[in-house]
Amino acid sequence: MTNKVTYESRDSIGTITLNNPEKSNPLSLAVLRQLIDYFRKSASNGDLCVIYRAEGKNFTFGADLKEAYEMLTDPDQKAKAAENVWAYQELTTAMLEHPGPIIVGYHGWIVGGGFEHTLGCDLRIAADNTKIMLPELEVGIFFSNASTKILPRIIGEGRAKELMLLGDVVKADRALEIGLVNRVCAPEELDSLLGEYAQKLAGKAPLALKTAKRQINESQEFSIDHALYKEGRAMIDTGQSDEAKKRIGAFFKK
Repeated sequence: MTNKVTYESRDSIGTITLNNPEKSNPLSLAVLRQLIDYFRKSASNGDLCVIYRAEGKNFTFGADLKEAYEMLTDPDQKAKAAENVWAYQELTTAMLEHPGPIIVGYHGWIVGGGFEHTLGCDLRIAADNTKIMLPELEVGIFFSNASTKILPRIIGEGRAKELMLLGDVVKADRALEIGLVNRVCAPEELDSLLGEYAQKLAGKAPLALKTAKRQINESQEFSIDHALYKEGRAMIDTGQSDEAKKRIGAFFKK
């Protein structure tokens, strides 16, 4: 049977792929667990960055609706339903804790928790056929993956409320306009562009790259004074590394 999620690592670049294209890559509990395991495996393998992508026409419609309905309506599945809820939250933790940047490539539909969990990525590239929708309030459930915190941080509180409260479809050009994605491309160019970004990231000094991701994420919660202190410590730590000395020396030789 084909794995519904795959992971490979090559030249310090990890690639995690949703691989159930016939069903538009539903996020069952088993798939969520695989994603958690693979992001953690990628971190332990020392990948400098990760490409997160999906096979098929759509990135994902989000939750496996048949499984979700059974968990919500069957009293005997209450424990599984709770496990499913916390698996979404644990996935965001695994993504945010990965020391390297994660680049996600959107295409087709990406819905609900299928979109919300990708907010744990650092860079977002969208094919021009991408359509994002957050329908939770329409069906009477709530959001996941710290999206109530991360989405306003990315696009501002007003725009985040528009997306989350109205639940309207956001197409790629609008996503780019509001800063939700970093780049839009043709569908056939998506994998190539993801690889290009990954190669650029993997070419950075490893300690400096990992420090940058951590510092940018953490500084959103710091006071200015604490951010200044943490940056100063990071400047010292990276500046004293052998990698920095080698790279600065090479720069001057040019």
